[in-house]
Amino acid sequence: MSVQTDQAMWLHAPNLRASHGFSTRQGGVSGSPFDSLNLDDRQDDPARVAENRRRALGRLGFDPERSAHLDQVHGTRVVHARSGIQTGDALVTSELDLLLTIMTADCYPILLEDSHAGVIGAAHAGWRGTLGRIAAATVQAMTGLGADRKRIQVAIGPGICARQYAVGSDVVRAVTEAGLGEALLDIGGTTHLDLLSANISVLCDAGIERPHIWAAGRCSTEAAFFSFRRDAGRTGRMWAVIGRHKNLMRTSS
Repeated sequence: MSVQTDQAMWLHAPNLRASHGFSTRQGGVSGSPFDSLNLDDRQDDPARVAENRRRALGRLGFDPERSAHLDQVHGTRVVHARSGIQTGDALVTSELDLLLTIMTADCYPILLEDSHAGVIGAAHAGWRGTLGRIAAATVQAMTGLGADRKRIQVAIGPGICARQYAVGSDVVRAVTEAGLGEALLDIGGTTHLDLLSANISVLCDAGIERPHIWAAGRCSTEAAFFSFRRDAGRTGRMWAVIGRHKNLMRTSS
């Protein structure tokens, strides 16, 4: 598996041409328990988070003022991105110099790109969004902007791995009813959910070519990341981001 890093601050996928990254928890200024690159200001010191965002986005060449954020509700709503905060769980755009951002701390971040059409997307997939096929809804919204699902490249960042994700009977029932029962695994006599494989199945069902899907293969419970489950809810958040720089598009055209 090929994973490129930017001084441990960002993980980058090899199949996306647009500027992008999956953040780690390293390289910021937040103190414990949010140390150090926490990008969520709901519990942490907002001034420290603002500095973290400035550093992290600056590394990718983006202005924090030109970024699109979501009030994520674990649903399936896809919105056409604009600067500022919108409600939903996925963003799409064909606009240049607009950064799409997804916040996670166990859920899976999914970045998508049709570089030929100049269309990008970003989705937040927890178990509810995964069962609601948020990834497929994002693909559909991208086609509405001119993307071709046969050209779309997908990168899936760190999220909670199956071994660390035991689930109860209510989730088991919902997964089965959603037609994703193959993502349920028996590990040591307990049922676990493989959210990564479930999202890959959703993407393939939506017409994405399997070789076009890259996964980081990293678990959010590793020390390098923030994990809501590991830290009992008091933790920071990572960002997954993607955007197309106007100057780079001109250079490559």
